[in-house]
Amino acid sequence: MKSYGQFCPVAKAAELFCERWNALIVRDLAAGPRRFSELKRGVPLMSPSLLSSRLKWLIEEGVIERYDMGEKRPGYRLTEAGEEFVPLVEALGIWGQRWTRRALKEHEIDLGLLVWGLESGSDPGAFGPGRCLVRLDLTDQVDSKRFWWFLNQKGTCELCVDDPGGEVNLYLACTLPDAIYLLRGDISPSQAVETRRLEVLGDSWAMRRLPDWLNLGPLTRIASRRGEHPGA
Repeated sequence: MKSYGQFCPVAKAAELFCERWNALIVRDLAAGPRRFSELKRGVPLMSPSLLSSRLKWLIEEGVIERYDMGEKRPGYRLTEAGEEFVPLVEALGIWGQRWTRRALKEHEIDLGLLVWGLESGSDPGAFGPGRCLVRLDLTDQVDSKRFWWFLNQKGTCELCVDDPGGEVNLYLACTLPDAIYLLRGDISPSQAVETRRLEVLGDSWAMRRLPDWLNLGPLTRIASRRGEHPGA
């Protein structure tokens, strides 16, 4: 890792947190302990070997620590030092929502990050204590990447690449870019339905709970100041 060669505390902190990927690792751990595989899904362009080396570095610096998740391989969580950086990551997110949002570029249309965002960010309890199966149809994708199932039960949301069977309670259909605009907060669920960019079918009780299941965070309520509507 490159050094600024200064004893200044700003320089020392920037060496650690301005290094590519580190802020995103802290971003994902801010939601709670994560397994290595879960962290990898949050940074799909990062190689496993690079992620492993960065985690070791962050452990050495006291930002994260290994955490027993009851499995062979330990997970990871933030230390007190890491938790102190979370408000700065949130501030980066607020600034980014306000000043960097625009129409998606081709390299930013990331299918893996979208389905991971839906699985990890949704609220499976929004549908109540019973089982609820959501099917997402990304209409602009090839057949092998078009259909995705999200099984909500026992307080968890599980992404399924194949139909897990049983009744589908909620059908969603849209293009991949529109799904990203929805998750990013550029269009609301109601706007997406009204403009026919999102089709919602299924059981009435499941349809009513869709906004609660999406569980869009506070960053989605930050208005863009760029003078353009990226989801238009």
